[in-house]
Amino acid sequence: MSVTVSDLPGLDCGLCGFKGCEAMAERLAENPDLLKRCVPRASGYGQVGTRPKAVVKERPRVLVEEPTAAACSACAVSSPAAVQLSDGPVDRTWLDSLGREFDFILEHFPEEPGPREIIIPHNPILTREMEIEVGETLIGRPLGMSCGCPITHCGIVQQVDMRTGVIVWCVTGPLRPRQEGFKDLGYYIAEGYEGLIQRSRTEVQIGRRYFFQPRMCMLQWRHSGLVNYVNRTDNGLQVRVEGLWIG
Repeated sequence: MSVTVSDLPGLDCGLCGFKGCEAMAERLAENPDLLKRCVPRASGYGQVGTRPKAVVKERPRVLVEEPTAAACSACAVSSPAAVQLSDGPVDRTWLDSLGREFDFILEHFPEEPGPREIIIPHNPILTREMEIEVGETLIGRPLGMSCGCPITHCGIVQQVDMRTGVIVWCVTGPLRPRQEGFKDLGYYIAEGYEGLIQRSRTEVQIGRRYFFQPRMCMLQWRHSGLVNYVNRTDNGLQVRVEGLWIG
């Protein structure tokens, strides 16, 4: 049986060990048994009648050169308080895997291995007791009000604050911990995300709460958060989103 990328769930979850469904599809011609690695497909997601109905209520939009809103007058920053968006080609629906609408896609920085997440262990002293260091591989699960995600997160440490216990890591798939080992944080609080907006269906303003879709979310569920920092870069609009919820 010939399998193409259109036959895969399109979640780009990384459970198979590949970066995304497209990368996996490229290898299926020479090794069809790789299809057995696709956990969502084996569970029925992506089969006929299981995906949310594809409905596009508004055309996706891309960033233009000039913002239409003035920068925040209370602070000396060069970042726009709001960014005007213009029509671009329709390349996806604006629904998560449960059929719920969201406002923008949060991409990770191109030089980093995954989305940047700011976290703190439920017992912050663990950061010191476990001697967490930059470059180490960790696992843990965001519990309760800080998302309540049912998936164990895996990531690579980027920054550590031993005084407060706050850790900044880049969330990756489960393949690296399986291959190289890890330290287990247990439960933690997700304080915020940092990333890039390259596609949005609405104006992005500092100080507003949005529904957004992390590009690499294994469940492809929408999140909600307050945008409290914006900065225009060559790769898109850099944002920090705090006050996170799922759903």
